[in-house]
Amino acid sequence: MDNLNSTILVAEDEPEVRGYFAMALRCMGYRVEVAEDGEEALACLRERRQIAAVLLDIVMPRKDGIETLREIRRDRYDLPVIMISDGSCTTNVVEAMKCGATDFLGKPVVHEDLKNALTKALDNAGRLSAPAAPTAQRSVFFGSNARMRAIQQLVRQVGMSDAPVLIQGETGSGKEVLARELHANSHRAEKPFLKLNCAALPSELVESELFGYERGAFTGAFQKKAGMFELANGGSILLDEIGDMDFKLQAKLLQVLQDQEFQRIGGKETVRVDVRVIAATHQDLEKAIAERAFREDLYYRLNVLNFHLPPLRDRREDIIPLAEFLIRKHGGESIPALTPMLKETLLVYSWPGNIRELENVMRRLVVLRDQDMIAREIQMKMARMVAARPAEAALPAEPASVLEQVTKAKHHAEREVILSALDATRWNRKQAAALLKVDYKALLYKMKKLGIDGSKQGTAAIGEPRALEANYTAGV
Repeated sequence: MDNLNSTILVAEDEPEVRGYFAMALRCMGYRVEVAEDGEEALACLRERRQIAAVLLDIVMPRKDGIETLREIRRDRYDLPVIMISDGSCTTNVVEAMKCGATDFLGKPVVHEDLKNALTKALDNAGRLSAPAAPTAQRSVFFGSNARMRAIQQLVRQVGMSDAPVLIQGETGSGKEVLARELHANSHRAEKPFLKLNCAALPSELVESELFGYERGAFTGAFQKKAGMFELANGGSILLDEIGDMDFKLQAKLLQVLQDQEFQRIGGKETVRVDVRVIAATHQDLEKAIAERAFREDLYYRLNVLNFHLPPLRDRREDIIPLAEFLIRKHGGESIPALTPMLKETLLVYSWPGNIRELENVMRRLVVLRDQDMIAREIQMKMARMVAARPAEAALPAEPASVLEQVTKAKHHAEREVILSALDATRWNRKQAAALLKVDYKALLYKMKKLGIDGSKQGTAAIGEPRALEANYTAGV
């Protein structure tokens, strides 16, 4: 699309901000239409179908940005809509992404950021209407857990944005799988997806891998080498374990996120790139900031969209379907249905290694084809974990047998699954029974047996159901 002379609609209720956008856009060569609220914006779109893009403030009188965006998307899915937000409305950003926002800019908006966002939005406008390939064809398992279903619903909307993404979760919880799924659901899907584990290499090698180097930059640099940012131009980079990146190197990464440009090691030439950065970590970055191990400004640059993947022990309802999915993935179609003993053992185990550990167990099953042996191995591992606990954490009475430990773990797992279902259904016990696929009376019996008091709406039912923890710094 020819950006010059395209008409941009600015919907902003603050006169000074509206005036700034109009002036800046005209200086860039765009025609401008302005609206003071959502009603005026929709009226303008009905009258002028040739609007090329919309700058839409989230907070406006009469009809706010979220509601206006929903109405725009009913008729024009391919129209680029860039949302404008400030610090007071960060919790609305995820909702806007679900409604189909193209991109976001935070106030105060820098001239260069405005120019870059519009250029990308207009260049990609023709691709937005093409639906992404179904996730099932890429063999990605999300499961029935409420939080994972919410993540799945946002993958396409977040994928189509160019905003940075921060994925947090324990080791083995599926952060890289989610990052690849976001890339596959983006307009960058045909471009490279590259991954660098920041914890696996010394900081000097991480820098040279990311940014490349010139010939003679250091001993052994016999020829110029392009870094990952150059190789991934137009595509995406996953910076895995970003929390382990060297503090000094974080400053150079911040420059790339801000300006989309950098210099190779030993070079003077400025290299410009268009790369979406997805970062992943198992660490608590806010704690790392307090300990001066992670830059606060980099954290806020990365933390535009934030997914928090739950550990496998918090999504017990997905363990058996996921195990069966992994068996098929590794060629075990001929494996008989999982035995009751193995199912029960899989459900009561705590899975400290999360999905990666479960996948390794299922690969072992595909090779050995002995379900009883796999179950016994997991039970012995649980017994060793219990034996390794500190003395003060052990039960005061005489030591329990392995079977007693399994029984206790089973009751704990059942309680967690029931609480999760009740939480997801706002403590509607009939809906929870349907979600768990059990009889209503059987659920009441189990609740009573496990000491779950339904009359309290549950201490675990914390107001809102546990859903996607995708946010813009403030959280949802």
